Amino acid sequence: MKTPFLLALALAGPALALAAPPTESTAPACAELVITGHPYYPPVSWGSGGKLKGAAPELVARLATGLGVLKITSKDFGTWEKAQEAARSGEADIIFGIYRNRERMEYLEYLDPPFMLDPVSVVVREGAAFPYERWSDLIGKKGVTNAGESYGDKFDTFLASELTVARVAGMDKAFAAVLDGTADYAIIAFYPGRDLLRKKRLSGKVVFLPKTVVAADMYVAFSKKSKCLGALKEGFAKGLKSAVDGGRARELIQIAEDSLSDQ
Repeated sequence: MKTPFLLALALAGPALALAAPPTESTAPACAELVITGHPYYPPVSWGSGGKLKGAAPELVARLATGLGVLKITSKDFGTWEKAQEAARSGEADIIFGIYRNRERMEYLEYLDPPFMLDPVSVVVREGAAFPYERWSDLIGKKGVTNAGESYGDKFDTFLASELTVARVAGMDKAFAAVLDGTADYAIIAFYPGRDLLRKKRLSGKVVFLPKTVVAADMYVAFSKKSKCLGALKEGFAKGLKSAVDGGRARELIQIAEDSLSDQ
């Protein structure tokens, strides 16, 4: 039986076709791709049975299929840090749902345009909210965020030089630190944070402050060690632009969001 997410994608059918038919030049050189992303970032991507589901893996798989890739393996490496390391080493050909920063550009070839804008929020305990309008309002408070996360070069630099922020393994631990008073606030991406809040039934216990920390672009990127980079980069970029401009990337995100709300 199909899951709600897969069923919705099947019903979407031809409306979500993303790329041109395969060509002789790309298919033989790139018969197989390993793709990866964040295992706890719904609706962008989330782990299920060792693979990744969600809007981003579906988008990338459709682009790859349209370019003649015969086998696409969506792999959950367990953590966001390990997914990034797989892209760095070339164990994964493509990583999706990733922000762009200088460090990552050393080992990743980013594809323009980004496929979505990702808001990042400040989360506090209910009843412990504080005025927050600018980054400097966080100075002197204890923060927490997920290990391996980047929020863009500017905020990453500010965080490292001006803020006291601990790194923990997973957003659930970040929420726990806020709830037990270990941290005054957590920095959490809005969409997966909202989903985890719903799953953990934390409504009424924690709140998202209205002002976002950043709203960052999310990208698809090739590992610079991928054997398929040269053959597929141009075709992927063209298909991605078409998907974004035509609204099909947004449709996949909405389908993934709807499937989560039905669970």
